[in-house]
Amino acid sequence: MELAGRRRLQGHRSLRAKVRALALPAQEKAVVSAACQTLIEEVLKPRFLPTIRPTRFNYPIDILGKWRGRSYSFITRYRSGFPDNLGEEFDSAFTRLDWIAPDRFDIQWHRHTGAWFRLHSGKSLGQALKIIETDGHLHPL
Repeated sequence: MELAGRRRLQGHRSLRAKVRALALPAQEKAVVSAACQTLIEEVLKPRFLPTIRPTRFNYPIDILGKWRGRSYSFITRYRSGFPDNLGEEFDSAFTRLDWIAPDRFDIQWHRHTGAWFRLHSGKSLGQALKIIETDGHLHPL
């Protein structure tokens, strides 16, 4: 019994070391952030949010991006126009880039159920951004 316990621990340690080895380097994170912000400012905002149009319902006011672990999410920020919570804001992610290796990303689509669904796998950053720009499933709104 004791030997089996040690083997499990050794396997656990090596798994932990592999996960640490696949940490997203800060320099690559900065490059991805800059490229995604450029896509947001030059493509997504002009195409999908050229002006803010307040309504009596929830309406989009911004498109932005945020890191969470090794994933970069593209997010639409909404403001409420309902009388009972007028002016309150909330975020809703619509697309996510999951970093899987240096310059390799999975592209996830946010389903209406709240679950993420991988549409593309193993793409370079340039390929991923082009897919986000052209694939209608990955667009906001």
